[in-house]
Parts: sequence; structure tokens; C-alpha cells
Amino acid sequence: MSQEFNAEYLNTDYRISITILHLHSMRNSGFRWIIVAIMLLLDFYVFQAIKLVSQDAPPKIRLAIYALYWGVSIVAILLLALLPYISYESWPRSVRTYLFATIVGLFFAKIIAVVFFMLDDVRRAIQWASSKLFFQNTEGESMSYEKISRSVFLSWLGLAAGGGLFTALLYGFSNKYKYDLRSIKLSFENLPPAFKGLKIVHLSDIHSGSFTNKKNVEKGIDMVMKQQPDLVLFTGDLVNDKAAEMEDYMEIFSKIKAPLGVFSTLGNHDYGDYISWKSREEKLANLEQLKKVHQELGWRLLMNEHVVLERFAQQISLVGIENWSAKSSFPKYGRMAEAYFGAEKYPFKILMSHDPSHWEAEVLPNYPEVDLMLAGHTHGMQFGVEVPGFKWSPVQYVYRQWAGLYEKGNQKLYVNRGFGFIGYPGRVGILPEITLIELV
Repeated sequence: MSQEFNAEYLNTDYRISITILHLHSMRNSGFRWIIVAIMLLLDFYVFQAIKLVSQDAPPKIRLAIYALYWGVSIVAILLLALLPYISYESWPRSVRTYLFATIVGLFFAKIIAVVFFMLDDVRRAIQWASSKLFFQNTEGESMSYEKISRSVFLSWLGLAAGGGLFTALLYGFSNKYKYDLRSIKLSFENLPPAFKGLKIVHLSDIHSGSFTNKKNVEKGIDMVMKQQPDLVLFTGDLVNDKAAEMEDYMEIFSKIKAPLGVFSTLGNHDYGDYISWKSREEKLANLEQLKKVHQELGWRLLMNEHVVLERFAQQISLVGIENWSAKSSFPKYGRMAEAYFGAEKYPFKILMSHDPSHWEAEVLPNYPEVDLMLAGHTHGMQFGVEVPGFKWSPVQYVYRQWAGLYEKGNQKLYVNRGFGFIGYPGRVGILPEITLIELV
């Protein structure tokens, strides 16, 4: 397999979730000071709204509000400014993760609030210009009284929106191990009778390098095994960057067993593309070590190939390819033609491919006989809303297929929301997923 030695493959959503949410790994002093400057500007802007909404409060309460706001803001800014000098790498990983996630949560909460404040500033500018051009002073004074009333309202609205986002992100910390078992029955006319009732557990995006609680992870694996699956399929991103991230979790994940086997593929994070390596050889050695990890777990890693699954003398094919994305910022290591060659003669075909953009870009137009594709990758952005009959996440503006079941003609795609997490150590609205698929 030919591999290019690239330091990063990042698009918009991953720049947010990795580059910003991993501020503690910033070494570029110029970029760090730009972020610090932006945070200062945001703080001064938000503070104007805080002064406005607290103007009628008693002096002591106002002072306490101001002290709390600037105390938290200054600590966050100083922490970022002093990153190269405080040996933060030696801090416990859980402390680093939660601390910087909180800082980033504050950052985005202030951005949301500022949107409302800017709308109010635009309104006031238009109102001021109108009063100067079209109204007399008395009318302008009347408008000034109305202007203050509206400014307080929009300031409160902005602070409520920003505060609501920050509160949701804090609450989401508690959801990262709250595994959601999603059961779905899929019907296929061409499914061989021997495979009717087959139970498949689909997992994706474990991201072991983000875990901080082995007992909670083990509960998730126990949930998997309670389903008594006939087949377990894992669609990539076992680690964040390095094979060594699995060392503490080998015993837990080796518990996953199934009569027809456990099969896996690689995701974009498994190649080590998002960190710097001393050499190309070191990076490739890490990938080889990760392949050994799959083997030691008892998982059959499919690298642009297919296998035949047999049950009661009937057969179907399982195809697995390396990461292949239609997004230009992600790699195309997968070779579908190579993996599919020979699989076409079987009556039913399952494809494991990490990135769901592969479905519309290559599978639908070129491989109409692939019955079911399983993917992951998006995590549902770990943030969104899901209620019966409705789901929304910002990631849907990047990926058309981002969570759950999609169908076109006789072909189906299921996108798992991810077992683990990366960047933000939590889940808001989009819980970590264990998928139980029954073929009928």
C-alpha cells in the first residue's frame, strides 16, 4: 500500500474538534497569541453586555459579577498564553482534557453571545443614522429611550444563548460513557435464508486515546456481549493517533467475540496523520503495530479485501476497505475495486467503509450490488438534537449522511454515531452508540 507522509488531513469540522479543542498541544506561538487576542476582544465585548444587564443591581452584587467574570476570563487567557512554560504535558490527562474543554466551551459560548450583541449594534447604528437623517432631536430622544430597552433585551438574549451552550457542554461531560443501544431490523429480498435473523453488532470510532475510565468502557463492552451477536463489525478509528493508546484497553476489547468472527477496518485517525513523527519509518512502524493490535484482539482486519461468511452451507461476502473519503482533506487509502474483486459472485454483500461520504461518491454509482454499507467517522459531531422523528447536528452541513439509516433503491447505509469521543470529552444530544442490526 502506497502512503503519503502528511502531517494533517483536516477539514472544517475536524479543524474545530481537533485543532481548537486540542489547544493544549499548540506549539505555534503566533497562532497561540492570535487566539489570546481574540479571547481578549470577546471578553471586552461580552463585558459591555454584562455591565448593561447588571446596571440596576446593588453595587456589591455588580462588583461580584465583574470579579467573577474577569477572574475566570483572565485565568483562561493566562493559561493559554503561558502554555510553553507550565509543563502541562505532565498533568493528568483527565485534568488537561476537562480544563481545556471548559476553556473552549467558554470561547464558543462567548462567540454565540457576541452574535446577538453584534445584531444589536447593527440595529443601533441604523437607528442612530436614521435619527440623524430623518428625525428631529425630540424624536431622536424618544428613540434613544426605546433603544436602551431593546439593547437590554438582546443582551439578555445573547447571554442566555451563550450561557445555555456552555451549560449544555458542561452537562455533556457526563454523557460520554452513556452508551445508547440502537436496535434496527433490515430487510433484504436477496438475503440467503440461512442468514435471516443474523445479529450484527456494529461499532465504530472507539478512539481509545481519549478514554479516562476503564470501568465505564468495560460496561459498554459488556453491553455488546449481552446482545449475543453472531457477527461484530468495527468500522475504524480504534485510536486517536498511536497504537500505544490501546495498551491499557487490550483486555477489555479482547472480550468481544462472535461465532462468525469480529472484523475491522481502519479509519482516518488510525494512520497517525494528525501528529508529527520523527520519520516516515516511525509513522509506518506505528501503523504496523496497530495492525498487530487488531490481531492480538482477535479481530480480522480487512485491508482492501473481502472474506466469505458461511452459515448452514450458504454464503455471503463481507468487504472491508481502508479509509476512503470524498472530502479532499481526508485520505483515500481504500481501493474498492481490489477489495470487491471476487465478491460479486455472492448473492449478498456487506461493505465496511469508515467514511460515509464514500457511499454516494463511489458505492452507489459504481457498485449497485453492495446491499449494506456500514460507516462511522462523524460522531454526530458529539453535539446535536435527536428526538423521535427529528435529528439535527452541525455536522449535517458537511456530511449528508451522518447518523443512522439511509436508503437508496435496494441499497442501505448505516452510520454509527461512534463508541468513543475525541476533542470534546462529552456528548450533547448525540450519545455514544452500540448498534444491533438484525437481518430479516
